[in-house]
Amino acid sequence: MPTLFTKIINREIPADIVYEDEHVVAFRDIAPQAPVHILIIPRAEISGLATIPEDGDHRYILNAAKKIAELEGLQNGYRLVINQGADGGQAVDHLHAHLLGGRKLGWPPG
Repeated sequence: MPTLFTKIINREIPADIVYEDEHVVAFRDIAPQAPVHILIIPRAEISGLATIPEDGDHRYILNAAKKIAELEGLQNGYRLVINQGADGGQAVDHLHAHLLGGRKLGWPPG
């Protein structure tokens, strides 16, 4: 069964898409935790960080994060977060990264 994110990739569910290429789609989170909160998802259906194939090439998420941060004017810094599993806060079983910025981010998170 396709995930919510797969439905967004396939344009079955609307989203505020800010970036896409042949490997990833990125869109604004509907419940932002910072002034800039963008989800970056691979087009490939991978359930999470723990299931990335060892021979897979998923630098695309990092490359997209860098490009989007530049487009969003996050020159003062940003955070990229990947949650894994229920205890890690993963809400959708499709690998995704949260790009957070637009304000000073505290530490430790969560």
